[in-house]
Amino acid sequence: MKIFSREQIAQIDRQTLADEPIAEIDLMERASKAIADWLITYYPPVSKIAVIAGPGNNGGDALAVARILAGLGYRIDLYLPALGRRRSEASLINLERLKDLSTVPLYELNEGEALPPLGNHDLIIDGLYGSGLTRPLEGFACTVIDWINNSGIEVVSIDIPSGLFCDENLYNTGGIVKATYTLSLGFPKLSLFFRDNEQWFGNWEVIRFGLSEKAICETHTNHFYLDQESVSPMLKRRKIFSHKGSYGHGLLISGSKGKYGAAQLAAKGALRAGAGLITVHLPESAGFILQVALPESMTSLDPGKDFITVLPDLSKYSALAAGPGIGTQTETQEVISQLIEKIKVPLVLDADALNILGLHPAWLKKLPSEIILTPHPVEFDRLSGIAMKTEEERFVMAGEFARSYDVVLILKGAYTRIFFPDGTVSFNSTGNPGMATAGSGDVLTGILLGLLCQGYTPREAALLGVFLHGRSADLRVESSSEESLIAGEIADYLGDAFASLKWQ
Repeated sequence: MKIFSREQIAQIDRQTLADEPIAEIDLMERASKAIADWLITYYPPVSKIAVIAGPGNNGGDALAVARILAGLGYRIDLYLPALGRRRSEASLINLERLKDLSTVPLYELNEGEALPPLGNHDLIIDGLYGSGLTRPLEGFACTVIDWINNSGIEVVSIDIPSGLFCDENLYNTGGIVKATYTLSLGFPKLSLFFRDNEQWFGNWEVIRFGLSEKAICETHTNHFYLDQESVSPMLKRRKIFSHKGSYGHGLLISGSKGKYGAAQLAAKGALRAGAGLITVHLPESAGFILQVALPESMTSLDPGKDFITVLPDLSKYSALAAGPGIGTQTETQEVISQLIEKIKVPLVLDADALNILGLHPAWLKKLPSEIILTPHPVEFDRLSGIAMKTEEERFVMAGEFARSYDVVLILKGAYTRIFFPDGTVSFNSTGNPGMATAGSGDVLTGILLGLLCQGYTPREAALLGVFLHGRSADLRVESSSEESLIAGEIADYLGDAFASLKWQ
């Protein structure tokens, strides 16, 4: 699914009006009915709802929703703040239509006057400002927003919480509505993917309402929301006469004293992701442990007793991954240096391998093209050498990093984002807070290795691997809980995750 900028969304709206053709008021009615359908699903007709409508088309949407809900028996109170702007034409039409309903009381709100209490309502619908906002809110608009935020009542924001910018909010110092739910019209907005904004948007859903598919297809963007429709076509179908050699032999460099579980989890992820053969290079003392814990894997034993000291022969492997649990000892650092110099096949670097890179920034220029790096935010800050203050700053820096070093960068976290050297970014739609558990990233490293072994390109492996990783965790918590999820279960449920792509 594409993610568009504020200007692009406005252009798609205009092209929809021209292509169908359809009048603006009728397109607004279409969107408002879709919003009302969502509200009807979650709020019963006995609900008393305060609708707060601004002067623009976002307010026009709110007015149309108020009329539709009132016609279904909902008790509606309409509030119209005087915000110093002339009401849009479509909003004026919807206001006149609503005035025909004598059951909907209308209250005008003026600066300097006391605002009425909202405590007797079950819900507030925020229709003050939409995604077209270009400057921070101030003055009476902020007073109205404080009135909403201090009410203690659930808030549903139409399109985007009023005061939140559609694209970036690094310099947004104005008032912003704290929504319980955000109903994003047509597409997800970029600002919904940043933790810094979570206090404003709450839970969000995309509300589709029939915008021009031609306009959507023809409008270029570098930002995407990674969903099942995107990844299912990537899945390779296995041939009847294939054998284990058909699906590659991967090498995993992993583990050190006290961290051998990382090797087991990553190897399990690789095998569950479909690799034909996996060899784990790990300290000699851990070989027996891994063979008992995961007999399907093979071992390459390092002469180091407690950590990795040498790089094994790489010639027989179709893909490699390194980093989980290896530590940052001097000898291990040299192994990673040699690996970067000698690698001729697809490579994933994670965890301590990334920390080692952070210790040697000059090595970044030696990275092979389209290597996959999988940092969490703190690891990325070490790699970049800059401690970011906000997620939006880190987002910008990560994009520049991927382009500068020609790497595939998977920045882990909620809506894990995947940055490509061509400037495109995909935000993952799967996963849940239960994945904030030890070893989850190790499993992802293994999944990526397993996919690369099978001939998936680094781009395909990154997109499919991240999606499957999150989907597996989602499937597990359906019958359990986010609190109890452990990393090994993510690997165990990969079979169900693959099946969900094949049959849904």
